[in-house]
Amino acid sequence: MPGTTDLILIRHAPARSGGRLAGRLDVPADLPGPEVLARARALVGRVAKLVVSPALRCRMTAAALFPGLAAMQDERLWEQHFGEWEGMEAAKVPDLGPLTRMDLARHRPPGGESFHDICARIAPALSEAATLKGPVAIVAHAGTVRAALALATGSIPAALAFEVAPLSATLIRALPGGQWSIQNVNRALK
Repeated sequence: MPGTTDLILIRHAPARSGGRLAGRLDVPADLPGPEVLARARALVGRVAKLVVSPALRCRMTAAALFPGLAAMQDERLWEQHFGEWEGMEAAKVPDLGPLTRMDLARHRPPGGESFHDICARIAPALSEAATLKGPVAIVAHAGTVRAALALATGSIPAALAFEVAPLSATLIRALPGGQWSIQNVNRALK
């Protein structure tokens, strides 16, 4: 469609984090074999530009999916900073009790950032990526994909309801006038 750009948001391959929270921890990806990567490339299709979070797991995934395509790194695409919870075993993360999605979106781990915060950080990066000649692949994190869904739906709390599996793709179309259209969510690439 004229005047539109497709953003293909790809969550990195599973992180080798040993079951620990790895928002800003720079851990490698557990990449699948060549057959799976070939299928993933075929499912994604042609990509004109590649934007990537600086995280090692994202850079590894991008290089495996799009060999030979130069990646533009964008610091704003990093995962949520979990502050004092970074590197903590997932089972030991404090139970927050029952929270509404609005309260959860505003909650900041000690020394970290909230989902609300990351949406404010990531939205400008997505808007800039939408100005590139597309389709544009963005290899980043679950939080980045949910921030894109928040931008597209106009609801930060509602975006927390979306599942975002490792090595999955979410397609969002940037429309004229700053509007967004969600084409598909959480499509498995393996």
